[in-house]
Amino acid sequence: MTDSDAPRPIAKSGRHPTRPPVRQRRRGREGSGAPEGRVFLYGLHTVEVALANPRRVIHAIYATRNALARLEERNVVFPVPPQIVDPKWIDARVGEDAVHQGVLVETRPLEAVELTDLGRARLVLALDQVTDPHNVGAIMRSAVALGADALLTPTRHTATETGVLAKAASGAVDLLTHIEVVNLARALGTLSKEGFTVVGLDSEGPASLEDTEVGTRTVLVLGAEGKGLRPVTREACDHLARIDVPGAIKSLNVSNAAVLSLYVVGRKQAAAKG
Repeated sequence: MTDSDAPRPIAKSGRHPTRPPVRQRRRGREGSGAPEGRVFLYGLHTVEVALANPRRVIHAIYATRNALARLEERNVVFPVPPQIVDPKWIDARVGEDAVHQGVLVETRPLEAVELTDLGRARLVLALDQVTDPHNVGAIMRSAVALGADALLTPTRHTATETGVLAKAASGAVDLLTHIEVVNLARALGTLSKEGFTVVGLDSEGPASLEDTEVGTRTVLVLGAEGKGLRPVTREACDHLARIDVPGAIKSLNVSNAAVLSLYVVGRKQAAAKG
């Protein structure tokens, strides 16, 4: 990094104080480019929502002058002083193909909440070993848009929080309650005993989702593409249901299946509520 490339913190007076020492960068989570134990989030909307989340621990904010001006126009509150950087400085950390829009924050990954924190949740989405960060991010975005209250995932064999996932989620990472459990099947059994109807999506399900009873409190379970639900997860479901599609291709990308199933279940719950 040259002196001209180094981040320049913004002082309250608007002048740039002495540059801070350059820290040693360490390998972080795969695909994140961030130091160990931290994650880089990028993109104007993603960063704006993250900065507004009181649960976020923000370590640094890097932005181009143009991006900083756009964030200030949105009245974004900065928990730490932003540092002015060149777009190529961000490219070097998240990749030239990343659509970062000139802003990057270094933060800790959000802590998952406990299963007991669901409260009055009515619609929960569970993912059984869905590992693609683009799919998980898109699913989280759809879950927020379609009124899901929480996302439930196993702690292993699932996509973790990275800049790629957060960008695909477009702010949903900071808006959707995320619960991680060691044993997904056991957690589903617990929720079933607590009054949730657990519905697993399965292409060979005995009935369509439209014809399946979902209950006033529902957990909708989706499996990984190709493998679908694991046998142990299937056994933990109260019902297995399929999505009927009229076209020649009968299978859907898991993120598209999530959109359709969330929409169907949401409408069924609304109709039952009257």
